[in-house]
Amino acid sequence: MTRVLNAERRAPVSGETRSIVVFLHGYGANGADLLGLADPLGEHLPDTMFVAPDAPENVAGMPNGYQWFPIPWIDGSSEEESMRGMDQAVDDLNAFLDALMVDEDVLPEQVVLFGFSQGTMMALHVAPRREDEIAGIVAFSGRLLSRESLKDEAVVKPPILLVHGDADDVVPPQSLPQAAEALQEAGWQDVFAHVMKGTGHGIAPDGLSVALAFMRDKLSL
Repeated sequence: MTRVLNAERRAPVSGETRSIVVFLHGYGANGADLLGLADPLGEHLPDTMFVAPDAPENVAGMPNGYQWFPIPWIDGSSEEESMRGMDQAVDDLNAFLDALMVDEDVLPEQVVLFGFSQGTMMALHVAPRREDEIAGIVAFSGRLLSRESLKDEAVVKPPILLVHGDADDVVPPQSLPQAAEALQEAGWQDVFAHVMKGTGHGIAPDGLSVALAFMRDKLSL
């Protein structure tokens, strides 16, 4: 049984929804943490609705912090608990995306997943295993999980932009080339990468500019 994800939304500047960007936040944050990006992005994507769901589980001791799945080296959970949590979150996110596209009457090719950190891990895992290919994935400061099974499990191969700060002390910067290599080995044609110089675990202006150009291209805006 899937859990309903609470989400905040920012309506398109134009008032007409022709595409949707779904923000997937990192561990211990919430949807509102990324929804602020709709302000600088919205003027360049006027027909785009921005949607930012909260992950399904509260982080212990953080009333407004959520997680997509437990992280053993942070919260002391077991690997089995982490995997179970991720499997459940995958089902939750898929159900959320299915309902969103029906409610807003948009096609998969009008949707971009924009992840940060743990949200990137979710985006890179979920989108390739969905039946229909979305417009693209913007993957900030995360890593590609289950790399060894990707080639066999990928149903579609949407365009992917990998972005990482070279001073990230939370998710190692080498996660970017590792993900790019695994994606190419699994048959991806459209994999792009950008390294944010001098940037830690965050989103720098140059990274956001590259992400905007990617989304405008893939959404044909």
